[in-house]
Amino acid sequence: MMRPVPVSRRLALAAILFGMASASSAAQASEAQVMIDNFTFSPAEITVAPGTRITWTNRDDIPHTVTASAEPRAFKSSALDTGDSFAFTFEAPGTYTYFCSLHPHMQGSIIVR
Repeated sequence: MMRPVPVSRRLALAAILFGMASASSAAQASEAQVMIDNFTFSPAEITVAPGTRITWTNRDDIPHTVTASAEPRAFKSSALDTGDSFAFTFEAPGTYTYFCSLHPHMQGSIIVR
């Protein structure tokens, strides 16, 4: 015959499991990478949770920028040389389109939800 598990032990186990799930979700949503290579942003579109920090890294052999399309500009990098990075944390839900101000055909978007 199985003995019932005391409520205090069940609550403690639930708290541990919930804490592990929350920490895992936070770690997954906290950072993302976008590579700049061959005149493209990769991935060109990315969906993230609020509070996620996106880092763009230029792997191309010429300078590029990361510039928000909407005015006023939520973010705008300086010219990024090969190997340089730019990071921005997206706090508010929404869709953020951006482009390279040196090569306007280069475009991408960040969806925060």
